Amino acid sequence: MSEIDTPALADDAVLWSTAPDDRSGRPLLVLLHGYGSDERDLFGLRPYLPADLTVAALRAPLTPPWPSPGYSWYPIEGLESRDPSRVTDAATRLIEWIDGLPGDEPVGLLGFSQGAAVSMQAMRLAPQRFSFAVNLSGYVAPGDLDGDAAMAERKPPVFWGRGSHDDVIPRTLVEHTAQWLPSHAALSGRVYPGLTHSVSEQELADVRDFLDAQLATL
Repeated sequence: MSEIDTPALADDAVLWSTAPDDRSGRPLLVLLHGYGSDERDLFGLRPYLPADLTVAALRAPLTPPWPSPGYSWYPIEGLESRDPSRVTDAATRLIEWIDGLPGDEPVGLLGFSQGAAVSMQAMRLAPQRFSFAVNLSGYVAPGDLDGDAAMAERKPPVFWGRGSHDDVIPRTLVEHTAQWLPSHAALSGRVYPGLTHSVSEQELADVRDFLDAQLATL
């Protein structure tokens, strides 16, 4: 177990779309919810996702301070919210959980907000481990990681969608992500006019097209 403050992910807090006997040979899509939510949130997107995928929705390991509901991947209160190492800690726990799964099926990531930041960080830590990622209303954490060069060479497919009226993610992080991703990923995506810090029907349709394209190459 890594010597980090973030707890390990709980196996009993994972929602699966398929029974264990039906997962072999199916690519795995891991869903990571946003701050103050839980594993049930993104699991509701299953009707929009390809049926050939096994979907696993994870619960973040931290509890936000009262009165915030749900769970979080890393703190956003005080100075800790500005420390990318906490995003790295969460991504490390994610990779540990995935590495503990049986089988060697391809793995993709889909995260919203905090979950998207963790997804990007995990891909940077282990660029050969993940086939693709979907970044919804999230960002790439500042700073350098050991896997960045390998990711830039491999350029895995990444979909990045965000709303034009999203006032939750700081503009500096959006600008950093817009500069960083094109040189490290095969980037696609869209800015959705009028959309706030949320997901629209059009964005979900675009995500489905992206996932279908990825499945066609696996």
